[in-house]
Amino acid sequence: MRDEWRPLFNGRDLSGWTPKIRHHALGVNFGNTFRVEDGLLTVGYEAYPSFDERFGHLFYRGSYSRYRLRVEYRFVGEQAAGGPGWALRNSGVMLHGQAPETMTIDQDFPVSIEAQFLGGDGRNPRSTLNLCTPGTNVVKDGALFLPHCTNSRSATFHGDQWVLAEFEVNGHEDIRHFVNGVEVLRYAQPQLDERDPHAQRLLAAGQPKLLREGSISLQSESHPIQFRRVELAWLDT
Repeated sequence: MRDEWRPLFNGRDLSGWTPKIRHHALGVNFGNTFRVEDGLLTVGYEAYPSFDERFGHLFYRGSYSRYRLRVEYRFVGEQAAGGPGWALRNSGVMLHGQAPETMTIDQDFPVSIEAQFLGGDGRNPRSTLNLCTPGTNVVKDGALFLPHCTNSRSATFHGDQWVLAEFEVNGHEDIRHFVNGVEVLRYAQPQLDERDPHAQRLLAAGQPKLLREGSISLQSESHPIQFRRVELAWLDT
């Protein structure tokens, strides 16, 4: 494995990144949702009268297959008015995602493998770097895994502390999640879910069922979040 980390976020602006926010065209950064503040990639909702299910994703250019991704994040502030209860201190990074230009204008999430970021509520246990599967399935413990989400084995991170999330993505083979250097989840064979209408559209357009590569994007799900590192290193082939 090569350890030559390449920054995807330059700390100054959103060069290389394109927003896609539900109900808005690709490239429209509604309400200045995604911006850079004090050197941090920041997701905020001050201009939203109500969140109104405007789920968003900030896509980095290109498609990626075999790599290691490192993302350092923290939750801040209060959830946007009108945000769903499950989205409190909730965000994530989408791996092996569909190309943003193939999303419909009202599509809420790209077909992808979601590594879910969750913050604690100050009292109860709540793991982070869970797996969710919008329009996809994976193989886990040797069997096809059909539930939408599954929890990792991570600790709970309360408050506004920084958390280091890392992912090792091996094409259509296995994907591993790490929190602060500790492996907390592993699964394999990411693939399109033939039951899902968005996945059906991709299959009809000729995309293979097994996901060998795809886009990388960061979420906006109604709770403010900041990123101070987003870096990628290629895996040896």
